[in-house]
Amino acid sequence: MKRILILILLVAVVLTTAYTVLTLYDENFKIGRMWETPAVRPYEKPMLIMEKAVIPVTGGEAVFKALEGEDLMSPFENNDPQVIESGKFLYFTYCAQCHGQYYDGNGTVGQSFHPLPGDLQSARVQSMPQGILFKEISYGIPNGRQPALATTIAVKDRWRIIAHIKSLGPRE
Repeated sequence: MKRILILILLVAVVLTTAYTVLTLYDENFKIGRMWETPAVRPYEKPMLIMEKAVIPVTGGEAVFKALEGEDLMSPFENNDPQVIESGKFLYFTYCAQCHGQYYDGNGTVGQSFHPLPGDLQSARVQSMPQGILFKEISYGIPNGRQPALATTIAVKDRWRIIAHIKSLGPRE
């Protein structure tokens, strides 16, 4: 009987100590607790009126997405050396990991893909209109491994990369 009472007393002491430690920890928690943070309660306060022209309704990425690839044109001259050079830098920043330093689809990251990344100097890619390349870079290739990069690469930088790729010409 004494053993049972001692065991119950020991369990009670352990549970009380654990509860005390957890309570002290909880009360001194640096970042607060979820129930203490302000909650979003819609309709408790009137909604703010949004100023005019905060959300664009014309221009932007939606225009490029809505147009056919054949109708898109680069804002740059295709043979401008500055555009091509900046496109080369951007290619090695965003594209070389998959398409490789020789544009052949043998990049280190791209080797884990199926299908493998395309050869950017192939006749197919080099004969493709710039607008279609722009849409493939921007919004990805359906059933392919080209990711959509519209949120990663700025619009003008995508056109610069395309100018650089087109300046390479077909592989001989």
